[in-house]
Amino acid sequence: MKPILLCTLTAAALFAQAPTQHTHLKVGDEAPDFTLPDTNNKPVNLSDFRGKKNVVLAFFPAAFTGG
Repeated sequence: MKPILLCTLTAAALFAQAPTQHTHLKVGDEAPDFTLPDTNNKPVNLSDFRGKKNVVLAFFPAAFTGG
C-alpha cells in the first residue's frame, strides 16, 4: 500500500472514531498501537511497521467534508 494512501486512510479513520482512551503523549514518545482497515478492509496494525518502515500520521481537520 502506498504510504500517502495509508496516511490518508489512517487520518480519516481516526477522525471518524470516538476516542476510547486518552493518552498523554509528548514529542518523541512512541505512538500507541492501533488497528485500522486498509483499502481492502483488512486490519492493519501500527506495530506491523515498527522497525521496518517509517510511518507518518497526518491529521487534516475537515478534510473530505465538502464544506
